[in-house]
Amino acid sequence: MMFGTSIHWTTFFYLLADSVIVLIAIYISKKKTRNDLKRFINLGLLFITYNFTGGFLPTDKFPGPIILQYIITYGIAIALCIYIVYYLYEEYDIIVLKFNSSIKNIIIISAISYVALYLIPYYFTKSLIASKYLFNIPISLLTFTFLVVFCRRISNPKNTSPIILRRNKLSLISAGSIALLPILTAIGDYQWLTFSVMNLAFYAITVIEIDRYLYILAHHSRMYEVFALTKKKHIVTSESKIVYEDLTRREIEIALCILNNVSYKKIAQELFIAESTVSKHASNIFKKTGVKNKRQFISRFKKKPSK
Repeated sequence: MMFGTSIHWTTFFYLLADSVIVLIAIYISKKKTRNDLKRFINLGLLFITYNFTGGFLPTDKFPGPIILQYIITYGIAIALCIYIVYYLYEEYDIIVLKFNSSIKNIIIISAISYVALYLIPYYFTKSLIASKYLFNIPISLLTFTFLVVFCRRISNPKNTSPIILRRNKLSLISAGSIALLPILTAIGDYQWLTFSVMNLAFYAITVIEIDRYLYILAHHSRMYEVFALTKKKHIVTSESKIVYEDLTRREIEIALCILNNVSYKKIAQELFIAESTVSKHASNIFKKTGVKNKRQFISRFKKKPSK
């Protein structure tokens, strides 16, 4: 314990480490070398809040009843888990998995479960332990169901792309952390274990973002002219700076596949998305880069820029 509070030194370390990562992400975003880090920064801020509230609460110095502190810590933990699910949905272009599990429905189910299985039982029993078990055991079944369904969703033995395979493993680590949280919470107040598992999800997603950035840099020569397009679709001739504000991360990945003459069907298999989704992204790419179709796109951007 540190500072006369309940925070464990491991949680304090994660709080500092996550803060450093978020500050770096904000700095990179402000430098405009990356304009697509907003979702990652929001996730990092949620992890910082989760570490802070979960580490320092409950405490006798906090005004109001003890249940208020648990409402805060549980609420932030639930919000964090939902945002991780949202992050994975965005990463894999998932709208709904099975059981009509859209983000909206997940939020509704989580809110109803929290009120019905935690707050109401506590109101009648005044027992935090009983309420904790009543809430966490059913929720753990739901989260493991999500883990299994998500695992099946992204499993594709035909996929041989190293970056996609790494992304899948790291995404499963994040999903696994969500699944384990209710069980770890029900087992007991082992802060060092619970917060280590949860922060592992953030570090796995951080590696995904770094891996993607390195992948883009490694292929910048193939995408140089595409990156260099401004919103007015003029080519930037300076080689000292790569600008790709017009394209999203997914569109960059698909654009690289198109430049490698990969079919839409194969792209869909490698990225675990529907072929119609690939076509939609491709249409956006063509529109943003001022071409009419795949043939014109390849013809315009296939060659490396002349020096």
